Amino acid sequence: RYGDDPRQTMDVYAPVGAADLPMLVFFYGGGWDSGSKDVYGWAAQALAARGFVVFVPDYRVVPQVRFPSFIEDAAAATARAGELAATYGGDAGRLGVLGHSAGAHLAMMIALDRRYMAAVDRPDLIRAAAGLAGPYDFLPFDVAASQNAFGRAPDPTLTQPVTFARADAPPLWLGHGTADAVVHAEDTTILNDRMQAVGGRSEARLYPGLDHADLIATFSPLFRKKAPVLDDVVGFFRRELA
Repeated sequence: RYGDDPRQTMDVYAPVGAADLPMLVFFYGGGWDSGSKDVYGWAAQALAARGFVVFVPDYRVVPQVRFPSFIEDAAAATARAGELAATYGGDAGRLGVLGHSAGAHLAMMIALDRRYMAAVDRPDLIRAAAGLAGPYDFLPFDVAASQNAFGRAPDPTLTQPVTFARADAPPLWLGHGTADAVVHAEDTTILNDRMQAVGGRSEARLYPGLDHADLIATFSPLFRKKAPVLDDVVGFFRRELA
């Protein structure tokens, strides 16, 4: 548990005998209005099997809350994961965040906008961040999911990860499928270019023919041969959390 709301809980996946391993906090997608940690154990297991202690939080969603509450939950869950590091064999000094779709938005917001991790007194906890098929530059709000989640924001630009690209941000890895019709690969290209333009560290990988769901589905053994997404993500975190 990382808060008092029933959705403010997270599951932990750790290799047997884990000790001083790098840590990952994984945020699932669902358009900011749905999703459950209970159906993403396979993704967490894929990462834990590669030598990480993995936390998978639930977070409050629309219509219970709207921006910025779900991002605040992501920050609180990440801070709590850092506190629990020793309990599960993790090293809080080597913690990364990642997510798919709306979860990638959460991961990038808490990695790039300093205010969220500062609010939970852990401004330097995140050492690296990865996004899979994430929406990072999606103004104006022209679909129901974004309208419902962000439409009341006084300053819409503060809902966009690209707004907070900065030279001193944690290194980013951004992956996207070229056949994604839900969140276009342009989002990944724009954030990657913006980060590099301001002197930040970012790398992007576009996967030919993969669609929106494929980017996380390839973590499953059933679909892993479609593209080396898992290997690429793991390789990034192993380098940056060494």
